Amino acid sequence: MAAPGALLVMGVSGSGNHPRMKGGAAQVGKGQLFEYLCLLHRSTVGALLASELGWKFYDADDYHPEENRMKMRKGIPLNDQDRIPWLCNLHDILLRDVATGQHVVLACSALKKVYRDILIRGKDGAPRKCDEPGKEEKLAEVNLLVVHLNGSFEAISGRLLKRQGHFMPPELLQSQFDILEPPSAPENFIQISVDKNLSEIIATIMKVLK
Repeated sequence: MAAPGALLVMGVSGSGNHPRMKGGAAQVGKGQLFEYLCLLHRSTVGALLASELGWKFYDADDYHPEENRMKMRKGIPLNDQDRIPWLCNLHDILLRDVATGQHVVLACSALKKVYRDILIRGKDGAPRKCDEPGKEEKLAEVNLLVVHLNGSFEAISGRLLKRQGHFMPPELLQSQFDILEPPSAPENFIQISVDKNLSEIIATIMKVLK
């Protein structure tokens, strides 16, 4: 398949510690947004994919404002009002990189379809005004491939209990499942079982991108 604009590694509470690369980002290719419903650590998978592909890597958790982090530390689930400004900021980062020809891997929860739409089109999704009177520029979209790691609550909670050094407690996992909207047509996505090991997951994604 043709390389997507950006690669979004999305998922239910799948963030974890990952090796930081130079400048806090792994080198990745032209504008790929990978969404990966991560039962492994989505940041670990995202960073590894970025390294394999030679693309730039971002962990969305690094861009949460302190107010969001405080809520999660207290065991309070984030709502749409908390998430939408964060997602809009990530959309702007992706567009900036894609516009320069930089491919990107983003590790981000993006649990609802509307969240993924914001990452693609921004909050309003309106065409930008063109300098030429009477004309509008094309919608500024990020070409997104969704990688959905499919697994049960039990499988993910078992892994989450082993996670250390993250501001979101395992108790919030159920709230994420409650709002989860798995990707479906017409979204551009692939689905991978969480039962696969890390090397199998990476190999499957790489094969799809060829």
